[in-house]
Amino acid sequence: MSAVLDNIRGTTDSSGAASLPPMRKPKNALYDAIFKNLTRLAALGVLSLLVAILISLVVGSQVTLAKYGVSFLFSDEWDPVNSEYGALVPIVGTLMTSVIALLIAVPVSFGIALFLTELAPAWLRRPLGTAIEMLAAIPSIIYGMWGLFVFAPVFQRYVQPSLISSLGEIPGIGALFQGPAFGIGIFTAGIILAVMIIPFITAVMRDVFELVPTLLKESAYGLGATTWEVVWRVVLPFTKAGVIGGVMLGLGRALGETMAVTFVIGNAYRLSGSVFAPGNSIASSLANEFAEASDDVHLSALIELGLILFLITTIVLALSKFLLLRLAKNEGTRS
Repeated sequence: MSAVLDNIRGTTDSSGAASLPPMRKPKNALYDAIFKNLTRLAALGVLSLLVAILISLVVGSQVTLAKYGVSFLFSDEWDPVNSEYGALVPIVGTLMTSVIALLIAVPVSFGIALFLTELAPAWLRRPLGTAIEMLAAIPSIIYGMWGLFVFAPVFQRYVQPSLISSLGEIPGIGALFQGPAFGIGIFTAGIILAVMIIPFITAVMRDVFELVPTLLKESAYGLGATTWEVVWRVVLPFTKAGVIGGVMLGLGRALGETMAVTFVIGNAYRLSGSVFAPGNSIASSLANEFAEASDDVHLSALIELGLILFLITTIVLALSKFLLLRLAKNEGTRS
């Protein structure tokens, strides 16, 4: 009976039998509790920060919220002299430049990531990938200066006239590509944004493509699949969450970009049916006018623009999450 009790307590008997592992020390449990509470505190801190930002924006926008209400979103008037403000032009400019940037950047980023992971020789993958990632380290003001002094003149002289004479004649969408060739404008800002977000989307796509098990791709190749079929039927279904996350990361950067857009968008508070016309964005409006706000209404209008940008970003992230949930649900239905 005493030998049994000794074994239960983790001791060894005279025959040299192995003892049971020691009981968990209370000290380790204390460390686990501290770590759990610290991580919980960090998560709550981030949430509290977001709520505080939202509250501060709402409080700062009280003057225009009370004066204009919902009509602030649908008015294209921006006249600081007469204290008349509307957010329609900056909202349209922000959305249009971001959409143009995504339409250009997503296919290019997908092609670059596909080349780096499936087609490029081993000796070229590392230097080419590093060169693309270095584009993300360039300050946005450098992109803006390059866009204004280098890209815009070339675009105005050689590219815009060709697009106006060709795409401008197409029924329906032709109105988007008509008007004088200014060089700067919404379309130019979208192209500059596309160049800026390509490194971010490419880096995420490349990393998630490399996570696909080699066995899955080799099995598809063994069955006679082409490279495109492997990417479309194996790689993309396996990495769709990461791909959508990369696209949303680029969209978030495009929505909030300030200095580069300020240089090339034209900073004009007027709506136009052409993407070649000058326009404005929420971020560029804040950068240009926040330090020069002359009265409470002007300052409140700018803060409300910041609130609108905050809500747009939140809605975009919520829609991306909803899209991922729908994809996961459809996958379960098919299986």
